[in-house]
Amino acid sequence: MHIEFTQADDSHVEDLVELVNSAYRGDSSKEGWTTEADLLDGQRADEDGIREIINKDDSVILIAEDDDTGDLLGCVHLEKQGAKCYLGMLTVDPTLQSQGIGKMLLAESEALAQFWDCTTIFMTVISVRTELIAWYEKHGFRNTGEKKPFPYGDERFGIPKVKNLEFTVLEKKI
Repeated sequence: MHIEFTQADDSHVEDLVELVNSAYRGDSSKEGWTTEADLLDGQRADEDGIREIINKDDSVILIAEDDDTGDLLGCVHLEKQGAKCYLGMLTVDPTLQSQGIGKMLLAESEALAQFWDCTTIFMTVISVRTELIAWYEKHGFRNTGEKKPFPYGDERFGIPKVKNLEFTVLEKKI
């Protein structure tokens, strides 16, 4: 498999929605090593939200595609916010997780953040997703101790199955 990294455009919207939802929610997400299916029902992304990210200034979705087949393997959302770069929606097809694609997407993210002259990459992760937080820490991120509220009542981000969800802020100096 030869992986090519490019920026998503409107032609990728449907495939991105399918990929992101399959990796975060429902039974398909359980094929991978990390899932939110036990925490949230519903969608993780929709077409309008993906289009908004793609068309927003200082915001991109990097995609990893199999150069031979054109299959979408993974993606990550990056947004320049001054000297910081927000990283979100890091996604790898659940059937392809643990093959290094996530690490490659992180490396591409860091390269773009440096190109943007950012000094820090930051993200939010649901605080009870300890295995995911540990993965990011293994890749140089640190827990800032800052917490952010989960958007209860906004079904665009899912329907909580548990109470007291919150986000933990992680960051990495680059």
